[in-house]
Amino acid sequence: MERIIERGLFASRWLLAPMYVGLVAGLVILLIVFARESLDFLLQAASLTIEDTILGILSLVDLVLLANLVLIVIFSGYENFVSKFDIDAGADRPEWQGTVDFATLKLKLVASIVAISGIHLLKVFMDVDKYPPQQINYFIAIHVTFVVSGVLLALTDWLSFSTKSAKKEKASGR
Repeated sequence: MERIIERGLFASRWLLAPMYVGLVAGLVILLIVFARESLDFLLQAASLTIEDTILGILSLVDLVLLANLVLIVIFSGYENFVSKFDIDAGADRPEWQGTVDFATLKLKLVASIVAISGIHLLKVFMDVDKYPPQQINYFIAIHVTFVVSGVLLALTDWLSFSTKSAKKEKASGR
């Protein structure tokens, strides 16, 4: 009975596979939005001010960062929780693929969220007259919360790694 339960639990990881396929659909949607934004930006290029140009480019960078984040989640999540990729991609295989564990994935996610939040905050500052001061304060508070959360997460992971390393050294008699 125990083996049946354990095999069933182990096989349940495959329930995540359709979710990763759904994230690929999200990437397609991001590509469509990126193409639309790029086309709109290009068609307006002759009449754009410097500020509008910066805001347009930041919007495109924002979409690319989000797409990178989704791709990292797809690759590392699938390999960490479902199955290793059995594909020989050769030189095209990203260097980080297969090496991003759950702790590293969390840090990459938080770093990406901080970057996206920072870009959004920069866009707000570029068009500061459009926002009431209270809303700007909320944006700053949210960004600072993301930054502090990222630092605390990195510190927690560092402390955990240091503790594990110290225990291994103690166990090996060093």
